[in-house]
Amino acid sequence: MNTSDKMQTTCGSWALLGAVFPREAFIVRQLRKAGAVVLGHTNMNEWASLRSTWYSDGYSPRGGQVRNPYDLSRSPFGSSAGSAVAVSTSIVPLTFATETDGSVAGPAQINAVVGIKPTPGLTSRDGIIPTSETMDTVGPMARSVRDAAIGLDSIVGTDTRDSLTESADVHREADYSKFVSTKEVLKGAKFGLPIKGAWSFVSDDQREVAQVILDGIKQAGAEIFEVDYPSADDRIAPNGKWDWELGGPSQSEFTVVKVEAYNGISNYLSELSNTEIRTFEDIIHFNEENTGTEGAKKGGHPAFATGQDIFVKIAEHKGQKDQTYSDALEYIRRKTREEGIDGALRHVTKDGVEIQLDSLILCDWRLVGQQIAAQAGYPTITLPIGVDKDGMPIGLTLQQTAWKEGPLIKWGSAIEDVRNDLVGGRSLPTYRDHLAKNIPIGRKHIVAAT
Repeated sequence: MNTSDKMQTTCGSWALLGAVFPREAFIVRQLRKAGAVVLGHTNMNEWASLRSTWYSDGYSPRGGQVRNPYDLSRSPFGSSAGSAVAVSTSIVPLTFATETDGSVAGPAQINAVVGIKPTPGLTSRDGIIPTSETMDTVGPMARSVRDAAIGLDSIVGTDTRDSLTESADVHREADYSKFVSTKEVLKGAKFGLPIKGAWSFVSDDQREVAQVILDGIKQAGAEIFEVDYPSADDRIAPNGKWDWELGGPSQSEFTVVKVEAYNGISNYLSELSNTEIRTFEDIIHFNEENTGTEGAKKGGHPAFATGQDIFVKIAEHKGQKDQTYSDALEYIRRKTREEGIDGALRHVTKDGVEIQLDSLILCDWRLVGQQIAAQAGYPTITLPIGVDKDGMPIGLTLQQTAWKEGPLIKWGSAIEDVRNDLVGGRSLPTYRDHLAKNIPIGRKHIVAAT
């Protein structure tokens, strides 16, 4: 997110050091108008996890390795790793993170903070290094739902440089913090718990922690129904893992992202001054010329085991919005909207009565549910509910249809109130292994299309 001060906006890459964008990001201007003090940029996965199939979560050549404050040898998730850790460790009360798919919900849950991923268009993306014009969004991270709602209030608005924000005008609430509630509002509420591909893959340890909160929700007067995404077999891999290649070229998220990333990043670079990086191919060439720090070659850098293989595949396609792109975009939207979240929210009871659920609830460590919300362009809120036997945070994620951030804040804050009663608030960082001289961290694997 670009600022007009001396801070550098580089997406974690040395390639953009010194580059100047002609204006502040819209949301930064909104924050300053609201009276916020902008302290700095946080570290992240370089290029928002876009460049490599195998990489170290939370690592960028310019910023180094973000560590999980609960266990320094465990992943902080990404790509917005630094945003979550800065809030979790009380460096700041509020950060803002971008998400294409999972970059708010993932770091939020594994670092025990609240993350709101808005509907794309509710917040402007201008002045932010892009990945996907149809899925990118910006949301707040905080230690409470109330703080996150206040953060959301401070950045929403119509921006003439982001046409998608105009579609939000008729849906945007004047005040999102007014939706913050207590457990009393749960009486009579109806929630859905997606089973196939979601709850069915939750580990016994995590399920035990989540069940305490789910039981507390029911004790507060809500009902929780077992549901399924109608498209679960199509949109969730059989092994329950996040997979953006799923379905092949005409049905995959990666087909959409590789086109939109090439065009979006190219357009962004064209506005920069004080840099020789003008095209997507220039980034690839810079990495090759500086492979010691940027890890362009396979096996040449421990944080980028496969080099920049995804970047190369993106460049090969040249951002062509061909029929395969159109087919893939239509398919993933249909399968994740009317045949996904919307379909799951329309629940038919055992008596044959159709009811509209207030929200879906997921314990979504593998982010397969979040992937459905990302492809749909639907909002989510993630909040911490406890820790597993190893002391690692566990989160719940709530989903709704487009523009329902207000209700998600309502239900999220009510469930947060239940959690406070049952387990006494969010678990604080323990900094396990903080005295170790060498702390390895596991790599993350994402599936990239050929």
